[in-house]
Amino acid sequence: MSSGDAEAAATPGRSHHRSTLKAWTRALELTAPIAGHPHRIFPAVIEELADRFGDAPALLSDRECLTYQALAERSNRYTRWALAQGLAKGDAVGLFMPNRPDYMAIWLGITRVGGVVALLNTNLTGPSLAHCINIVAPTHVIVATELIDLLLTALPDLVGTATIWADGGGHDGVLRIDRDIERRTGEALSLAERRPLTIEDRALYIYTSGTTGLPKAANVSHYRLMQWSHWFAGMMDTRAGDRMYNCLPMYHSVGGVLASGAVLVGGGSVVIREKFSARQFWNEVIRWECTLFQYIGELCRYLLQTESDPHETEHRIRMCCGNGLRPDVWTEFKRRFRIPQILEFYAATEGNVSMFNVEGEPGAVGRIPSFLAHRFPATLVKFDNDRDEPARDAQGWCIRCAPNEVGEAIGRILADPSSSGGRFEGYTSEEASEKKILRNVFEPGDVWFRTGDLLRRDERGYFYFVDRVGDTFRWKGENVSTMEVAETIAACSGVIEAVVYGVTIPRTEGRAGMAAVVIAEALDLAALRTHLITRLPDYARPLFLRIRSEMEVTATFKHVKSDLVRQGYDPAATPDAIYFNDPERQAFVRLDKALYDRIQTGQLRL
Repeated sequence: MSSGDAEAAATPGRSHHRSTLKAWTRALELTAPIAGHPHRIFPAVIEELADRFGDAPALLSDRECLTYQALAERSNRYTRWALAQGLAKGDAVGLFMPNRPDYMAIWLGITRVGGVVALLNTNLTGPSLAHCINIVAPTHVIVATELIDLLLTALPDLVGTATIWADGGGHDGVLRIDRDIERRTGEALSLAERRPLTIEDRALYIYTSGTTGLPKAANVSHYRLMQWSHWFAGMMDTRAGDRMYNCLPMYHSVGGVLASGAVLVGGGSVVIREKFSARQFWNEVIRWECTLFQYIGELCRYLLQTESDPHETEHRIRMCCGNGLRPDVWTEFKRRFRIPQILEFYAATEGNVSMFNVEGEPGAVGRIPSFLAHRFPATLVKFDNDRDEPARDAQGWCIRCAPNEVGEAIGRILADPSSSGGRFEGYTSEEASEKKILRNVFEPGDVWFRTGDLLRRDERGYFYFVDRVGDTFRWKGENVSTMEVAETIAACSGVIEAVVYGVTIPRTEGRAGMAAVVIAEALDLAALRTHLITRLPDYARPLFLRIRSEMEVTATFKHVKSDLVRQGYDPAATPDAIYFNDPERQAFVRLDKALYDRIQTGQLRL
């Protein structure tokens, strides 16, 4: 980060200075020893915690509960299963299972002896699931019995001969891992059973969401598991009396590592729910006496859409932590549910750019204090939307953004293995990894990681998420932020949800705006149009409006836009009603084939 970046990231105000400084200091103190103890991996930490906390609750659910000692013993059984299968260091094992305490015990046990566990998305099926399995080439796949039918849909497209192990009965001819591990002991591993691993060894494969293409498998080392769990333990100040409510998918880094690891490191417990339920959320938080919860994406907005309940504030929550809490939701969510503190952060599983909003500045994804700029070398560079890559000056160098200027966030990749902020461990695909790397950025030979996210930084050093690269589109010579437009539409009465994207129109340059919306009841299109006119410039107002009953989202509530973009505004491509913001009639009018043909042939001036 340049001196200008560091100055912009100076500590804002003194009112929160002491408490925020403590959070950063705790995180630094907990993570500082990691590099100096290369053989202390996260499964070993769980063993230490079992000795310390014993019968204290660790992982809780309505299905099963594991104390610290039981978690360590359970993971040892899976370690011995892995050894019995002759699992070699670096061999992959697929894990296809819903959220449950045993989920963590499985990957703890297998990674303890060098296996690499691929955390498979339980919503996938057929060729998509097969793709995720094939790119890591596992020797074994562990599947929950209730998901075996889904796994079978992927068999025709699978490459290789992975052995399938079912957790539970009901399927003849399939090996039962639940029976196998019950025959194995859970006592501490002997010296002969242990393998010499370091924090540099690979532990997990965690997949990208695949919202814009097929998912990629990110390499996650033991170092990253240690760094994530201990850093967030410091940031949240987790203690033995804490209980984390976790309803996020355990196949993602936030639900599977951050939410669980950070609380366990502090001696607390994690309440695991299989899936998020807006209706049951507060009831369960109160019933389990949780003090923390983890959020992501649209979870908080879904909670705001529920009917008010007199018991919804009778909780013990002291903090919620996550990413993706939109500015238009932040204040109302905090007020309605009486949340004392929101810890928003910005990061990606495979990335080396991270920021933390310790001060609770509404809408900001975080900042980088000046005293940590050397550890988190990140900055924003101007982006060329036409070329779909960072812009360069006449000398060929990237151009740093000024305050409040939108640009792509990049993080310098450092050769120093002890640098937590400079690591990029890449994907299983070298080609995919190379696409995320930017070279010769500010000086010859420097190497930076591309986040693919457009952010802006204000004068105080706070960063704000603007859009994903590729989501921002250009219309009438101007850049349009899909996120900004979606938030504006969602603020209109009667709109429940909005997704914005660009569509191409023959004989025009750039892409025109189109919005897919879910509405509560009949939408007043005239009122919506007036709402947009008063809040957005002409070029940013959607030209097309598609009314949907629901949106397709990933398990982490990210909108899947690929089909929407492909179908465009052709009324024949969908049964959904599509409206055109007709410049001649100054109104949204129903798009039929005749009007569609006029647009396609250029008869309408847009």
